[in-house]
Amino acid sequence: MSESSAAPQTVDFWFDPSCPWAWMASRWVGEVAQHRPIDVTWHIMSLAVLNENNDVDEEYRAFFPRALRYTRLVAAVRELKGQQTVKPLYDALGTRIHPGHRKDVDAIISESLAEVGLPVDLARYADSDEYDPQMRASHFDGIGRVGQDVGTPVIAIGDTAFFGPVISPAPTGEQAAALWDNVVGLAGYDGFFELKRSRTREPIFE
Repeated sequence: MSESSAAPQTVDFWFDPSCPWAWMASRWVGEVAQHRPIDVTWHIMSLAVLNENNDVDEEYRAFFPRALRYTRLVAAVRELKGQQTVKPLYDALGTRIHPGHRKDVDAIISESLAEVGLPVDLARYADSDEYDPQMRASHFDGIGRVGQDVGTPVIAIGDTAFFGPVISPAPTGEQAAALWDNVVGLAGYDGFFELKRSRTREPIFE
């Protein structure tokens, strides 16, 4: 069977909109979709929830309320407007947060909703816990596949899930596809658990 006629590979991607490493990986997966037959479903997870019982430094903990506003918004929009809204909203938020280096949360949220054609009054859900049960369920669905001692992103290829990859910058073209093929190969071995080296660079967004 040729690559073009192969059935799409089922992929699930969990992200926290505030995580730069999830953003980098999401750009890579988006590039892969141009070169490999994959069908990606995007899911919310939360660094705030992940670390709610962990001993973290005060600077990192101070970041969680801002991050939680984005996760709550995405979770609410997903419940109210459908799964098809998740990726466009993530793209709009992430573009402002990461390559845009912005921290004006209210403006980021209202602009992002408007960009993807959603009612701006949905912004109120960023400060509401109404859809926290759904947000937490999505989070624990992803994290439960890989274990608590990881972060975001979580990617599942079929029934095999892993944290990462942590990459910078996001590869493009055939390089992106080749990296994907290698990750799929590792994921295909049931006994593979970990491969890591010290990170020597920050996210390179452009």
